[in-house]
Amino acid sequence: MDIFDKIIAGEIPSYKVYEDEDVLAFLDISQVTPGHTLVVPKKNVDNIFDYDDETAKKVLLKLPVIARAITASDAKITGLNVQSTNGPSAGQTVLPSPLHPIPCYDDDNLTIVLPP
Repeated sequence: MDIFDKIIAGEIPSYKVYEDEDVLAFLDISQVTPGHTLVVPKKNVDNIFDYDDETAKKVLLKLPVIARAITASDAKITGLNVQSTNGPSAGQTVLPSPLHPIPCYDDDNLTIVLPP
């Protein structure tokens, strides 16, 4: 049983942002910015490559709902990045690979560099 299975099962406490029968979103213990959330399917998949169509639909259709909840939680949030690392070369360090909605603030000094 991995750490997310334990969180889903309630064996490890978490601050839930959203939950339904298929998806759990909870605050990341190591906040990149305030409100940094992890979104995981309750179905056990290692990373995005293992999502079947139904799992992808269930998770990705909830992402806008979760994003709106995060941004509604603080008027200072002016944007939102969604990040996911999949596979060792991409920096994935835990299984399964969660989606990371990360709130952006005008003064957060968070910089995400994308290739040109």
